[in-house]
This record gives sequence, C-alpha cells and structure tokens, in this order.
Amino acid sequence: MFYGAVVWDPWLIVAQIVCFQCLYYLTLGVVMAILVGTRVSRMSLVYFFDYATVSGSTVTGWCVIASFILSSLAGAVYMPYLIERAKKCLDFSATLHIIHLFICIMYGGWPSSLTWWVVNGTGVAVMALLGEYLCIRRELQEIPIVRYRS
Repeated sequence: MFYGAVVWDPWLIVAQIVCFQCLYYLTLGVVMAILVGTRVSRMSLVYFFDYATVSGSTVTGWCVIASFILSSLAGAVYMPYLIERAKKCLDFSATLHIIHLFICIMYGGWPSSLTWWVVNGTGVAVMALLGEYLCIRRELQEIPIVRYRS
C-alpha cells in the first residue's frame, strides 16, 4: 500500500471493478448454494437476477435475502485488500450494485418489488460502512520500522 501521489489509472479502476464484481458473485453463488440450494430442486440464475425471488413471504425468499446480505458483508471484507482506501468504499459498493441493477433489468425487467430495493439498499449501506471501517483500521495500523545495528 503506497499512499503517495495519486495517479489516475483507469485500467486499475476497471480491473478493481471487474475483480470486485466477480468476487461478489462468486460469494453470492456459494452462499446461495448453501442456503437456497438445499431448499429448491434446481438452482438457476433466477435467484441471482430476478427481483421476484427476493421475497419475505416464503422461506426460500428469506434465504435469498440472507444470501444477498451475507454477500455484502463478504464484499466489505474484500475491500481492504482490493480497494485499500476508505474514501473509495462507497464508490465501489454503489458501482457494484448499479451494475447488478443493470443486469437485473436486462434479465427480468425493472425491479418493481419494494423488498428488492430495500435488500439492495441495505447491501450498499452494509458494504460501504463496514468496508470503510475495515479500510480505516488497516490504514491506521502502525508501519513497522526495523532498526538494524551495525
């Protein structure tokens, strides 16, 4: 981690976004396989991108909601290692969820479920706030200085 002069590097930003998105969906897939996969006969992309599956009226819907929230928690844990700066956490978590919104729109149309919006808004907030906290903790760690005696 080098916090000297900041140089705008668009390729680094794009690579961070792609890597962060992939880690998020990988985590979401693992968590959904554990929580939702045990409840349904066949897993599909419907549970990732269809707003109708995010529902509080069924046990499977609650498992989908828990999967999204747990994946947001995991995304916050990835931030100190991938993003490294606390002031970028809100940007990256909002970008991740906006990209997810666009994928959901392409997959199943505009999300008209209030539950979907609440879950994803909560996911942005959890990921950004916990990510900032973890990044600040990492930024405030002492830099080890080794003294050598001759």
